[in-house]
Amino acid sequence: MSAERALLSAIREALLDHAPLQALSGDRIYDDPPADVVFPYITIGRVESRPADTASRDAIEHAITLHAWSRYGGRAETLEIIAALRAALHNAPLTLAGHNLVLLLATFADVFRSGDGRTTHGVLRVRAVTEPQ
Repeated sequence: MSAERALLSAIREALLDHAPLQALSGDRIYDDPPADVVFPYITIGRVESRPADTASRDAIEHAITLHAWSRYGGRAETLEIIAALRAALHNAPLTLAGHNLVLLLATFADVFRSGDGRTTHGVLRVRAVTEPQ
């Protein structure tokens, strides 16, 4: 399994196991949400990877973007979801299939009104470094 796929799988599992996040969005975490999606929900967005090799290990640095979507009215629900995403992932000791997680940090968050005027959109970017086992 690729490092990217192993990391995304571990992230999704951590989010599904995080009780505060489950209270806000349930198991509505998607790569591609269904047409009849129920709000609020989370999507896994952009996945960037680049070599981060050291002299002794082949490492990969990843930037993963998570999106929170709400129609609650205002920013409150989206801010809570972003906070729960951060709490679930920042420095989390995730177990990856076939890879070691060296680092996992929440590095950026943004909450804003979406273009439709009804939806509040939150973005959380996490940085991870992985090495093969």
